[in-house]
Amino acid sequence: MRKLTLALGFAALMGGASLAQAAEVAVLDWRQALMETDEAQRQMSELRSEIEGPQQEAQTLGQELQALQQRLEQDGAVMSESERETLLQEGMEKEQRFMQLRQQIGEAQMRSEQAFLQEAEPKLEQAVDQIVERHNIEVLIDREGVIHTTLELTDVTDEVTQILNTLN
Repeated sequence: MRKLTLALGFAALMGGASLAQAAEVAVLDWRQALMETDEAQRQMSELRSEIEGPQQEAQTLGQELQALQQRLEQDGAVMSESERETLLQEGMEKEQRFMQLRQQIGEAQMRSEQAFLQEAEPKLEQAVDQIVERHNIEVLIDREGVIHTTLELTDVTDEVTQILNTLN
């Protein structure tokens, strides 16, 4: 909805005049610009290192849970009640640990992303200001917000990434 509103607002702003005559228009994929920075790559590498152990443990637990389930399906009918109960209890414990690990991994990813975005936001604003001034841009649109255009719009995403790399 926001994209459509942005596009409609942009069309109203232009008031039927030729875009090329009315304003210097450019597009920016700010997410891509941020994620391709050296800092983003460094933080993603740190996050991978941080969650590598829990991810491996979760993967191992997932395989063990599958094996337990297969064993119960294949041999459950011939197992004693206590054997079945022991396997079910083991499965529940493994599943709880699996869920804890998934939550731990998700929280680490969220913390990392929030910290990165909080740190990057003022730098992104600074980079955008530089690009707008450098190219005399009057209208800068999120690339995702462009529904249709027949104009050749300048994409400043890579240039914003380059500026962001110098601000780190």
